[in-house]
Amino acid sequence: MRLIEGEVHKSYVVQDICLPLQTRRRLESLGMTEGMQVEIVNKKRRGAVIIRMRGTRFAIGQQIASQIQVEGEV
Repeated sequence: MRLIEGEVHKSYVVQDICLPLQTRRRLESLGMTEGMQVEIVNKKRRGAVIIRMRGTRFAIGQQIASQIQVEGEV
């Protein structure tokens, strides 16, 4: 499933990040790598997804969140 399809207050494991190299590297520098556990904290009306990973909250745009493959709830 894609990260954008996940439910609020649920945790998921990142399986694949299908983004351009520059965006992928930026996410990796923030700590999002394959196998990382992320929790969806909130979803905004315009599509942004607020996630928590490693104790830090991040807002990810709809287009980016739709390109991140995650595995079901942990």
